Amino acid sequence: MQLSVHLFAGLRDRAGSQSLILEDVPEDSTLGDIKRLLAQQHPQVGDLSSVAGVIGDAYAPDSTPIRAGDQVALLPPVSGGQGSAAELERSFCAGVFELSREALDVQALEQRVLSPRCGALVTFLGTTRDTHKGERVLRLEYEAFEAMTGPEMGRIFGDCLSQLGESPGGPARMLCVHRTGTVGVAEPSVLISVAAPHRAYAFDLCRLLIDELKARLPIWKREVLTSGAHWVGDRS
Repeated sequence: MQLSVHLFAGLRDRAGSQSLILEDVPEDSTLGDIKRLLAQQHPQVGDLSSVAGVIGDAYAPDSTPIRAGDQVALLPPVSGGQGSAAELERSFCAGVFELSREALDVQALEQRVLSPRCGALVTFLGTTRDTHKGERVLRLEYEAFEAMTGPEMGRIFGDCLSQLGESPGGPARMLCVHRTGTVGVAEPSVLISVAAPHRAYAFDLCRLLIDELKARLPIWKREVLTSGAHWVGDRS
């Protein structure tokens, strides 16, 4: 079988990619086998024996069998140590925010938010239009105040939850990923994904999150057109 393995932080940097494809993976492979196979086929990632493995949205031991269609990710140690499944759940319920210079893998990101206790998944994707006011758009360029974006998005998550009130049936799970750098036409620049027990709450929370993000998050967009370039919203 073929398997895509998603990488984060230092692993992604060493691989030079957000994900790596493994071909001809034996059907009876375990997570430990996948780590060894990846290290053999892509030696630039280094020794993966101490790297945490995740299947779907939960940490998994190396003995876990891998099946076709599984969403597999490898995580280097995080600051403060490896989190438990309960800690990961608390993170998504409080809201996870990330900046990415790489193209967004929408399916993989949605898989991280999904949970068996949630019956609804709502995703908003903001993509680059090919025209603006009759002019051809060549690309967008995003710049973020990185030291502030995470804390401010945390406040946005909290404010939106306070405004909507408690999610019926259990807490919602939230993920927001925003691109930085150059984003081509038709490429996603921002993803907000919300999983909740019921669809009405998921729709409402997703809409509120993108509205607040657009108004408050310190990320700027430079639009490059055939006639020149300008920062969107710049009134100076």
